Amino acid sequence: MTARFSLTECAAAAALMRRGGVLAYPTEAVYGLGCDPRDQAAFERLFALKQRPPTQGVLLIAADFAQVERYIDLARVPAEVLAQVKASWPGPNTWIFPRTTEVPDWVAGAHAGIALRVTAHAPAAALCRTWGGALVSTSANPHGSPPARSAQQALDYFGDTLDGVLDAPLGGQERPTVIRDALTGAIIRA
Repeated sequence: MTARFSLTECAAAAALMRRGGVLAYPTEAVYGLGCDPRDQAAFERLFALKQRPPTQGVLLIAADFAQVERYIDLARVPAEVLAQVKASWPGPNTWIFPRTTEVPDWVAGAHAGIALRVTAHAPAAALCRTWGGALVSTSANPHGSPPARSAQQALDYFGDTLDGVLDAPLGGQERPTVIRDALTGAIIRA
């Protein structure tokens, strides 16, 4: 049976992920699926739930810059680019950076970089703070289906194969966040 957590139960939701669980949680526009990015078995379960090709990779979501800094190859990022990105965070902006060896290959998929977001969405940020770092964030839906926009829709998609769901409001955005290449500014997803 899927565990259902309220926003006041972030510690229990984080504990579920520490045990290798996959959790659905609200983001700015849609529900996401998350797990420990360092736990390959949990990550593989998440991709099996989504029926998503492992070459696609996922982004990581965090509560503050310190939670994503170790994943960015800062030597390859000009200071003005980093300043522009930091000015957009926390907020609904996802940026792709050159990645360090701290990023597991399964997280990046076939991509050379890593997509990162420091969220301003209070429930997602609270989860990351309680967790103590960045989390995997990919839309809560089977590959090719519309993203879940509620805890119930996530449960309808995955049933008891999902370990847990954090039942809290979305952030009010109409569409998932824009993804940009930090070095070029190119929009990858509008």
